[in-house]
Amino acid sequence: MPSSDQLIRFHNVFPSPSLRLCTLIVGLATSALGAEPLSRKMEVDFFRDVPSRNLKGLATRADGRLVAGPTLTELVTPAPALLLWCLEATDDAAKWLIGSGPDGQILEATFDPTEKTAKTREFVKLDDPQVFALKRFPDGTLLAGTSPKGALYLIRDGAVVARTALPVDSLFDLVALNATTALAATGNPGRIYKINLPAFAAAGISTEKITDVAILATRGVTLFGEIRDRNVRRLVALPDGRIAAGSAPKGNVYTFAREGGAPVILQENKDAEITDLLPQPNGDLYATIVFSSTSHESRITPALATKTTGESKETTPPPANPERFAGRSALVWFPAEGLSETLTSRANTAFYRLIRRGDTLIIAGGEQGELIGYDLKSRFALTFSGSISAQLNHLVPLRAPGSNPDAPDQFLVLRNNAPGLALLDFKPSGPREAETRRLDLSTPSLIGAFRFNRLRQLAEADVTTELRTSYGADELEGWGPWNGLTIAPDGGRRADAQRGRYVRLRIRLADSAPAASFELDRAALFSLPANHRPSLQDFRILTPGYAVIPAQETVPSAVVSLSTLTSATKDDDRRRSNFLTSQVVPSPGTQVILWTITDQDGDATVSTFSIRRDGDPAWSDLATTTREGYAQFDTKNLPDGVYFTRLVATETAPRPLAERLSRTFETDDLIIDNTPPEMIAATAVLRDNKVIVTVRGRDQLSLLEGIEVVFNNNVRETVEQPIDGIRDGREETFSLEVPLARVSNANALEVTLYDRAGNGTAKRLTW
Repeated sequence: MPSSDQLIRFHNVFPSPSLRLCTLIVGLATSALGAEPLSRKMEVDFFRDVPSRNLKGLATRADGRLVAGPTLTELVTPAPALLLWCLEATDDAAKWLIGSGPDGQILEATFDPTEKTAKTREFVKLDDPQVFALKRFPDGTLLAGTSPKGALYLIRDGAVVARTALPVDSLFDLVALNATTALAATGNPGRIYKINLPAFAAAGISTEKITDVAILATRGVTLFGEIRDRNVRRLVALPDGRIAAGSAPKGNVYTFAREGGAPVILQENKDAEITDLLPQPNGDLYATIVFSSTSHESRITPALATKTTGESKETTPPPANPERFAGRSALVWFPAEGLSETLTSRANTAFYRLIRRGDTLIIAGGEQGELIGYDLKSRFALTFSGSISAQLNHLVPLRAPGSNPDAPDQFLVLRNNAPGLALLDFKPSGPREAETRRLDLSTPSLIGAFRFNRLRQLAEADVTTELRTSYGADELEGWGPWNGLTIAPDGGRRADAQRGRYVRLRIRLADSAPAASFELDRAALFSLPANHRPSLQDFRILTPGYAVIPAQETVPSAVVSLSTLTSATKDDDRRRSNFLTSQVVPSPGTQVILWTITDQDGDATVSTFSIRRDGDPAWSDLATTTREGYAQFDTKNLPDGVYFTRLVATETAPRPLAERLSRTFETDDLIIDNTPPEMIAATAVLRDNKVIVTVRGRDQLSLLEGIEVVFNNNVRETVEQPIDGIRDGREETFSLEVPLARVSNANALEVTLYDRAGNGTAKRLTW
């Protein structure tokens, strides 16, 4: 039997619109036609498919549902500074202090709840560029921590009364222990300093960086604790008096005794940053941790670039459009007794600040202005309405008359890129809506029904839905208008004649809908892919003279496995895979042809194969409407010659009859050759102790394949290489040299000349 290369000649016909096949097909059994559905169903998971910025008065939950949520309103105010870092409350519920950069300003913002606007003014200007931390005491005294000089300021009545530059680069956080004592978290190195406010105020203003421990003590600053990590990013006081601290760039969580000293590690991380800590009255602790592949990427407080002008250095803010964050963030719970547990995490999102509202934790995030929640009762993550800014650096509750201090309804949000303030309101008035991101149907399609799995505590009429489509992937360009979906009696929502590859959906709640305790389950969008003509993926011709014994169809098992039910393999693919296990056996005069028809829409197809002899006008259909991808036939009764072939692929059920498309492929020409080659000359001579056999032959239609020589002492030899070295003609000369010693007891031989079609001519020779 020949090698696989000899057995199958492969012709890739896909790139060419018109190729010709040389094969004659007789007899082909057809199989039962399958009926797989053409329509597709796309699951719409609102938690996955609705971005934070596309929510108003609604929230998405980790189980894919839409639930009641807050609104986020960007407050109308001119940008107060290029960078805003922290918020601090004052005695006046309408006024807030803001630490900013890069001009070292502490701003005073006045919030108008009626007009939902904010006005800002400069409260005090410091000598350091960035104000990262503020802490106000009941008597109005204000502590400020700055960078990059690591200076600590004390401010009273809008004026600086004390300043000390600590032996660090930055002050990241401040915690008040009582009315006269505070702790400061520093970076490079990572230390915690205790500040005695009366002594610090009495020391006055110092312009030099102080490294001497004794001098710092005289100014009311003593070392409370130190870690090996570079930065102490966050500090909080626990109910039992211990101090919890979070670091960067390792991202460890530590605790210190009430009096300070060596730390105890609660959790060790790598390439991370603790961005916030939230203690609870029962001793629990929540932490937000940002992880990154590089230590600098997770920095929530970015390093500033400097440019030199003459002999001075000018500090410039980071770019307004930073690269998208490639790390991940986690919300971690540290029980008062027990091991830590990760409650939720997000990829490509940075968690910035953390606050609690009743049984919900609220996280201000980025880099797309996300506001995230976590329901402590249901243990589901939430996504709230987001901001137009890239970073939400801080959020604090607003004090309103009659509000629940444990579950306030409004929060003031500090934002960066673009800088400003926003109002997060859990009792919103106005539209409640959600819009999905761009959904890809993978191919242009006719849009069918949009269906909710279930509406809970809502009537069908309480929910209106709209849809728009596009054929392009651009987020802004090429989209059609919004089209309202009509509710059908069966609950499906439809719009007529909507086509496209990309879809956006918008869900709105009526004003009459309940304010809370409703849920919109995940939904499904149905579509019918656009119809494309079938394609011929490949065409194969087996060497004549070999037959295929088709493998038996696999008998379905009485027990159906889960993998079978979830398998996306189609009947045509299974049939072809089973056929490729068939046996190939010698069979003179038999011809086998294989082909593969594909349809990008998933349509089932049938094929009709036809031939006509060169010079004959009419086509003869040899296989009609077959689902099989092969044909096998006998060529011995067919006239020799060149045959043109044609393969017609047609879509079939379940595609409706009026919509079925067809395509005709002209493949390779087929040569039918049942005539043996002519042996022009054949000699066998004895020379130099060798028997030399030389055969010259020709064939009318096929290329010559070689000779087989059988001596009458049963020595058998095959020659497939012609004398000129290239087997490329219908006329060739083959030669064989055999040592006389090998055939010394022989005096005759039989030589057979073969062509490519498997025909042979034999002759007996003696010497």
